[in-house]
Amino acid sequence: MFSFRRIVLDGAILSFVASLLLMVSLRLNPRIWLQDYPVEIRDRVPPKTEQEKRLSLIIGIPFLLLVAAVPFISTLALKRQDGGVSFLQLFLNAFGVVFAFNLVDLLLLDWLMFCTITPKFVVIPGTEGMEGYKDYSYHFKASVIGTVLSIVAGLVIAGIVSFL
Repeated sequence: MFSFRRIVLDGAILSFVASLLLMVSLRLNPRIWLQDYPVEIRDRVPPKTEQEKRLSLIIGIPFLLLVAAVPFISTLALKRQDGGVSFLQLFLNAFGVVFAFNLVDLLLLDWLMFCTITPKFVVIPGTEGMEGYKDYSYHFKASVIGTVLSIVAGLVIAGIVSFL
């Protein structure tokens, strides 16, 4: 049976852990996420060093695994709890959990923290005061892409879980 409560709870867990990982890695070195900064900022700084590229993989791979594993486990638990769930219910659960993080990322991390507050630890040296840090539309467009990825992830996860 479709469970909005499961989506909210598991989405909150994913959002908390993924946001924590993002915040810690931004404090460590914001250039880890250079590819996610507005083009205006990326163009102002040199490309990632080899060490930054390695660190991006060390942080990025577990991040992607987390974003895939939590909705997968949530959707599998839904199926095991109620074996009569439809593909649509599995999809809505997986999509909902990923999309919950997408919303938290947009509203809290991007718009509130990055654009509104802009703490020093998110500012890449040499780009202080650039307008790109206040570009709300850039983050909205990225969120639209995140929504499409949430749909794709929901379909893939629902497909896998439905065959288990």
